[in-house]
Amino acid sequence: MSPQAHLSEDTTVSTAPDRQTVQIVLPEDKYAAELEFLAAHDTGPRPPGWRLTPRAVVTFVLGSGGEKLKHGRRSTVVEPKFVGDRALVERCVVTLAGERGLLLVGEPGTAKSMLSELLAAAVCGTSALTVQGTAGTTEDQLKYGWNYALLLAKGPSREALVPSPVLTAMTTGAVARVEEVTRCLPEVQDALVSLLSERRIAVPELAGSADAQLHAAPGFTLIATANLRDKGVSEMSAALKRRFNFETVGPIGDLAAEIDLVRRQSTAAVARAGAPYAVDDAVLEALVTAFRDLRTGRSVEGWDVERPSTVMSTAEAVSVATALGVTAAYLDGADTLARLPGQLVGVVRKDDPADTARLLGYWDGPVRRRAEQGSTTWRTLWDLRPTLGD
Repeated sequence: MSPQAHLSEDTTVSTAPDRQTVQIVLPEDKYAAELEFLAAHDTGPRPPGWRLTPRAVVTFVLGSGGEKLKHGRRSTVVEPKFVGDRALVERCVVTLAGERGLLLVGEPGTAKSMLSELLAAAVCGTSALTVQGTAGTTEDQLKYGWNYALLLAKGPSREALVPSPVLTAMTTGAVARVEEVTRCLPEVQDALVSLLSERRIAVPELAGSADAQLHAAPGFTLIATANLRDKGVSEMSAALKRRFNFETVGPIGDLAAEIDLVRRQSTAAVARAGAPYAVDDAVLEALVTAFRDLRTGRSVEGWDVERPSTVMSTAEAVSVATALGVTAAYLDGADTLARLPGQLVGVVRKDDPADTARLLGYWDGPVRRRAEQGSTTWRTLWDLRPTLGD
């Protein structure tokens, strides 16, 4: 997907970093021209601190549906970036406009983080005010720390205070992001309760000064993400849950839309690896179909499938398609279909080696039946069954 919005009248603008110097470009840089265009195109009312109107944020995330938007002599088609339910995205935008915390939950690989990045970039112009939740995340990473050289030289002062990404978002009226919030220890999660309810952070070291209480500026809000598979790592308290609106991000419902997404993202990944993309559409369709069958426990034809314990996510499908593309480019040519069974084994064995038996059951069921119905692609896959082992 192009980092630029292609505008008529030779007005294409891009502030994205040179792709030769970074692997991943932040959405606010990658889509800078689209964001600039949408800010000018929709001049309706905006919540305090917002760069775009809520309607324009939805358009930025989901695209303009192929429609060419116009502003003066400029025009552009806004490309879709997140494949999902429009009502879900609209609810997320409404939550943020109301300055309430937003918690995106779902299985791993359902693009929760990508959605949070896109929302933050559209609302406040940056997705970088982020804390990655882990068992080692500390309360300081959600509040503030100190520059100890200045602290020793001058004592406690606002100058010596090192704000966390969350505190920076608070004081500038921006969107903070906390990834994998349920992986944080309970005492760290509890620090979010006061942040989201009182909208201020106390700095006892600066007591008696104007900086003893740092208040949230209008527009501040917080987006957190949590994987349903990690629910038991550190269960959120009832008090913290009440500070969030929960939205569940599910798998892509439409087969064609998922194939298109896997194609686009794997093509971009292979391009970053410096190679042309040579994965046949039939291979991509078989790959995504297998992932969907194993994910749901039911084939597209309605046949029962034993689900592996591993999450067969769209993100994993992109990873496999990328591996096939790199293999075709750098190793043994374009016979990517022959490599697909081995890649699937690598995916399903991540959580439980016994899942290999479930993959074999899938081969002996839907794969064999499709082969018998005359599909050339599935016939080839059935012939490759010995490569799966026993």
